[in-house]
Amino acid sequence: MDKTTTPVSETGHCAWTTYWRETRRPVVSLAFVVPMLVVYEAGILWLGPQAMRNGADVWLRQFLDATGFGQYFLLPALTVSALLAWHHLTRDPWRFRSKMLYSMLAESAAFGVLLLLLAHLQGRVLYLVGLESTMAIPPPECMTAGLGRLIGYCGAGIYEELLFRMLLLPLVAGWIRGIGASRIVSLVSACVITSVIFSTAHYSLFTSVGEPFDWFSFSFRMLAGIFFAALFIHRGFGIAAGSHTLYDVFAAIS
Repeated sequence: MDKTTTPVSETGHCAWTTYWRETRRPVVSLAFVVPMLVVYEAGILWLGPQAMRNGADVWLRQFLDATGFGQYFLLPALTVSALLAWHHLTRDPWRFRSKMLYSMLAESAAFGVLLLLLAHLQGRVLYLVGLESTMAIPPPECMTAGLGRLIGYCGAGIYEELLFRMLLLPLVAGWIRGIGASRIVSLVSACVITSVIFSTAHYSLFTSVGEPFDWFSFSFRMLAGIFFAALFIHRGFGIAAGSHTLYDVFAAIS
């Protein structure tokens, strides 16, 4: 065999390794989520007063208002700036192949389907043991209109991942690490803690448009939070946000 010839299997492995590494970069995540961010923010403005924002978006804006920064476009601008700053700190190249974004969409869809299957599996198990299941997890009432629902899903995918995974997860992990835990223990503990908070935040205890508390849906949302946390750690912000958005879409139409 010619020494300059690369075996097909080695080429495929190299391409997969490159894709796995490159798609975790913050600048690639930013390019992937920008369309969802534009759809959400423009859609909220277009729908007007009847449009309802997801809880994470509302809480982040309330925090900015409380600190004296209430400008409308500040939150999406800060989201973009945070990903750009994160990428700058990694010192990775800024260029990437745009074709990877299509593969990221397919990967996000696959993870969305996987989570949907897990939801149906849990619902099936509950049915078999004779328990009432609420695993369908209907969307909040504020997102029941078709277009408004789609817009809301884009916002949930971005801002819930921003709040619970990109901001809260590292803070909790750092705090646990600071009190003497190992890196693995702190990371796993942070995933569980933030996922419990993520699940709880969907109920009327925290938001006026939330649902009444239910143990079955709470347990699934906590598992979903761990699922998204694992995606954030291993696949980056873009895949986590895309998978979250597409899961919501699949759950609504299934």
